[in-house]
Parts: sequence; C-alpha cells; structure tokens
Amino acid sequence: MPTPPPLPRDANPSWMGHVQPQDYRPAPGHFGPAVQPAAPLGGPPGWRGVPGPAAPRRRGGLVWLTFAVTLLAFASLFLVVPPLLASTGPAGFLGGFVASLFPLAVVLLTVRVIDRWEPEPKRLLYFAFTWGAAVSIAGTMLLQPLFLVGAEFPSEAALRTYLVTVQAPIVEESAKGLGLLVLLLAARRHFDGPVDGVVFAFTIAAGFAFTENILYFGRAIADPVVSGDLAQVFVLRGIMSPFAHAVFTGTTGLVMGFAARRGRAWTAVMAFAVGVLPAMFLHNRWNSMGENFLAEYVLVQVPLFLAAVAGIVVLRIAENRLTRQRLLEYAAAGWFTVDEVEMLATTAGRRAALRWAGGLGRKRQMKEFVAAVTRLANIRQRILSGRDVPLHQAEERLQLQRVLALRAAVAG
Repeated sequence: MPTPPPLPRDANPSWMGHVQPQDYRPAPGHFGPAVQPAAPLGGPPGWRGVPGPAAPRRRGGLVWLTFAVTLLAFASLFLVVPPLLASTGPAGFLGGFVASLFPLAVVLLTVRVIDRWEPEPKRLLYFAFTWGAAVSIAGTMLLQPLFLVGAEFPSEAALRTYLVTVQAPIVEESAKGLGLLVLLLAARRHFDGPVDGVVFAFTIAAGFAFTENILYFGRAIADPVVSGDLAQVFVLRGIMSPFAHAVFTGTTGLVMGFAARRGRAWTAVMAFAVGVLPAMFLHNRWNSMGENFLAEYVLVQVPLFLAAVAGIVVLRIAENRLTRQRLLEYAAAGWFTVDEVEMLATTAGRRAALRWAGGLGRKRQMKEFVAAVTRLANIRQRILSGRDVPLHQAEERLQLQRVLALRAAVAG
C-alpha cells in the first residue's frame, strides 16, 4: 500500500475534526475571475476592534420531519395533559405554565448563545423542543410501568427511592436521547459535530423540563401543604437547577455529536447507547441527593455545571479554529482572500461585517453569506473525514457557487 502524502501544515488546527493523511484532499481550485471581497479589502472598516460605519439551510427536506413530530406531539398531548390537569387542577396548570416560562427562557437563551456561530435550522430546533416537551414525556409515561413489572419492595419509601434514582434516570434519559438519535439519523447534514449535539440536547432538555416544571409548580399552587410552597419549589427548580436536565442530556448530545463526524447509522446507534449512560449517571446522582442536599449541591453539582460551561467554551473555540482553517484552505485555492477569512472566522470580524453591511442596507445578505461560508467549512470537514466523499464533494460544488452568488449580493 502506498504511503499517504503528509498533511499540509495546520491541517489539524485543534483536536476537533482530526484529519487522517489518507483522507486529506485539497480544496477545489477557483479558475474564474479573481474574487472580490464581500467587504472592503482587509475587512469592513473597524472590524479589528475600532467601531466602523445565516444562510438558511435548505429546509425542504425537513418538512416531513417537522410534520411527523407535530403529529407525535399532538397525539402525546392526549396522554400527557389529562394527568397534568388531574394533578394540578386548571388554576395550578395555568400558574405552573406561567412559572415554567422563566427557567425555559434561561435555557433557550443559553442555547441561542451557544448556537450563534452556526445557527441550526429553526425546524430542527422546533423538532428538538417539541420532542422534549411532549413526545419524550409521553414516552416516559409509557415506559415507566414496565420497570415495576414483577418488582417487589419492602416499603413505600424503598419504592419511592427506586422510582427516583433508578427508574426516572433510565427512562427519562432514554426518551430524551431517542430524539437526538432521530435527528442524527434523519437530519445528518445538519448535525455537524459536538456543538450541534449540545445545542439539540439542551433544546430537548429545555422542553422536557418545561413540561415537568408545570407539574411541580402546578402541584405547589394547588396543594402547597403536600407538594411544598411554590416559592421553595421555584427556587429549587427554577433558580438553582434550570440547567439540570440540560447538563444530563448534554452529555448524550456531546457523544452523539462526535459520532456525527463518523456519519454511519450503526455509529449513531452505538453513540446513543453509550451517550445515555453518563446522562443516566448524572441524573441518578442529582436525584440521590437527600439530607445533605445543600452540601452536595455546592460541592458536586455546582462544579459539574461550571465544568459544563468550560467544556462548551472549549468546544466553541475549537469549532472557530476549525472553521478558520478550512476557509484558509479555500483561500489558498482562490475562493477567498486571507483578510476575508479573518473577517469571516472571528466573532469580532463577523459583528463588524454585519454593521458595515447594515449601513448599506445589506445586513440580511451578509448574514446569509456568513452562514453559507460556515456551512461550506463544515462540508469540507465532512469530506476530510473520508465518509461519503463523492456526495459531499457534489454538495461542496453547489455551496461554492452559492457563496459566490451571495458575495455578489453583499458587494452590490
């Protein structure tokens, strides 16, 4: 077997998206007229820090996925809503719904920040939230009784402990993780790596926690003596732990995001089977906190949350570096100028580019151009992974032409 040629310098700018020598392929050459930067040469005025004056992905193929999850969610409501109303009453349900909006908004705003570099299609985010808020709740309700078949417990306390520490982590994380598996199998073109996995996982978890919070807050409103005072329940679930489910399911999304770069169906299934295990473990640890809740919360859960924040920051930095390197390879082939890459591959550069384009009334076109370029970098990364290369090269050719058209629209 011939020895593969050595990788170009900086082909692997970080641990994310590592390229094997035998899989590396140069970017296709640009043989037309020399490209004209979308903004003035060197970037728009002030893009390096001094103030100066997402292409939507093709969504037609996502319509059926949106339709399917809508039908599933509608059917799930007949299973989910009656028990909620029975536990909370109409007033408790309405009050719980309103109170649940606060932690939901906190998590979804965080998702928006994480997803800013390469925004996911809104249809897929809708799928993820709807799956979490309705489908996974219904799935949990259907699966829970199976864990009691043939089981015997010495006391009611032992039964409650089993339900909280064993049944709930296994069933709930499996139900939420299945939504990630569906996304990875059915919308693989939009599932580009671990950051996408975290975004989808957080969105599913936000939906699940939203419906669950309606139950807890609603019961506190309906019967504070039995279920606890609403203020106490809200502090616990809405302030101290709005990200609990997100962190649990985020580990599944992280594992499946790395598997997304492999691109095979069996890899996705294996990643789901492996990824739910840390989610179940973290869920179990959270639900197992008892009399020493506050100490364990401060000494264990808070550090875990901070570690999750640090991990997401590291992922974002690695993703940004990878985008920059892949665009530099296109620049070497003549598709971009180096200054243009520096503008497109940095947060400060993108912000300044949008300000500059907004001053000319072309902010929408610039957003589309930036999103298309980011998608192009992801397509190149999939090519360099060695999987489905001809398919992704055909997509690359189409995307390059789209980038040229969008550049012309920005330049006016």
